[in-house]
Amino acid sequence: MRGSAASLDELATGGIGRLLFKYSWPALVAMSLNALYAVVDRVFIGHGCGVDAMAGLQLAMPVVMFLASFGPLVGVGHAAVLSIKLGEGDVETCEKLVGQTVALKVAIYAVLVPALYLFLDVVLGWCGADEVTPGAREAARTYLRIVLASQLFLHLAFGLSALQRAEGGAVRSMVCMAVGFGANLVLDPIFIFGLGLGVAGAAWATNVAMAASALCAFAFYWRGRTAVRLRLSRVRLYPRLLPRTLAIGLAPFLQQLMTSLIAASLQYAFAKWMPDEDARTAEIASLGVFNGALILVIMPVLGCQQGLQPIFGYNWGARNFRRVLTALKLGFLTTTALTVVAFTVQVVPPFPTLIARMFVSSDSPGLIALAAHDLALSNCMIWCISVNVLATTYFQSIGRPVVAIALSMLRQGVVLLPMIWLLPHFLEDKAFAIWLSMPVSDVVCQLATIPPILLHARFLARVRSRGVPS
Repeated sequence: MRGSAASLDELATGGIGRLLFKYSWPALVAMSLNALYAVVDRVFIGHGCGVDAMAGLQLAMPVVMFLASFGPLVGVGHAAVLSIKLGEGDVETCEKLVGQTVALKVAIYAVLVPALYLFLDVVLGWCGADEVTPGAREAARTYLRIVLASQLFLHLAFGLSALQRAEGGAVRSMVCMAVGFGANLVLDPIFIFGLGLGVAGAAWATNVAMAASALCAFAFYWRGRTAVRLRLSRVRLYPRLLPRTLAIGLAPFLQQLMTSLIAASLQYAFAKWMPDEDARTAEIASLGVFNGALILVIMPVLGCQQGLQPIFGYNWGARNFRRVLTALKLGFLTTTALTVVAFTVQVVPPFPTLIARMFVSSDSPGLIALAAHDLALSNCMIWCISVNVLATTYFQSIGRPVVAIALSMLRQGVVLLPMIWLLPHFLEDKAFAIWLSMPVSDVVCQLATIPPILLHARFLARVRSRGVPS
């Protein structure tokens, strides 16, 4: 262990509120910068390339989300165990975790990306591309053919950044994301407009930006700025570490994988139920506005959870249950406040229209009105998801993957996915029925999450003065 020992001591003794702020704001900035890759692409393409290009970018998103789901499978699980092992003082295992993260990222890329190139048109057909306008379909194909190449850089950047955040290096993690976002922000208008590349320009800008983030993440290890070393001799798989890390990472993996499936299902549902190509393309473009807006407003919530993760994990590993309970209570209050803000800016007029205008050119007033309506309807109950988000992060952080998996799958897999396919059969307005599935799932998942997190809070209250958990 080197210069970051002070950060570890702070996790054990520092004020919970101050720690939450300290670790949340860099995580928030890092995650927001990552998310803004897609937002910036949507803004430039929506204003400069038209509805077909906007719909095409959205058609490609389930594939990008599918690949991204393997990031938390490795990164979250290894980061959670790293926090616990740092609390236990196990330096050797921490170095193995860093090495195994790199090895897994490379292995996953080597298997998945060539397979997607081979079956790209088939996969896009599953996402509804066969039923939209030819221009939208070709835009999706163009974007994916280019951007798939950068996925290795993406996974390495986020995996190593997650590990640095878990050891208390939240600012370092943020810097890695800031480098990539800055590159993307500068290159997007140059490639899209200056070079006239359109959707292909957005993809090339993303590739360069992801490579820059990955190099920055490695640079912190090469310069000795981290608490745990990255040694080439440790870059391999460790069978004894794999089950626990992958089990913890399975919850966010399934959640992200389900997000990809939900996006594909929504697109396919619109392709199935809308009356013609133009209506299908418009609803899928509106879905692109919805996803762009959701990225902007949900990032503070997820940033808060990332800030809580090392606090939960380290103090659980150190058996300091009083601090775990304090962090849980503060996390609930903060997450609830942030979800109320997310509701306000997406539902209360005139914010939905203003958000739609961020992504859609004034030359398409019909799409602006459609996107504003869809945005308000789909997010009318988002204020009530705070407990589910907090509980999933909490159980991930303390090494309870089964509970975390169940909670992460509840909203999307158990409720939302069936609703997308069932509600249009019972309501005459098919588009309304598809969008309505989201607030229905928000309410159900919140009600189902309250009992397990309350039970565990009571458990913490009982054992906070003891030395070990029962």
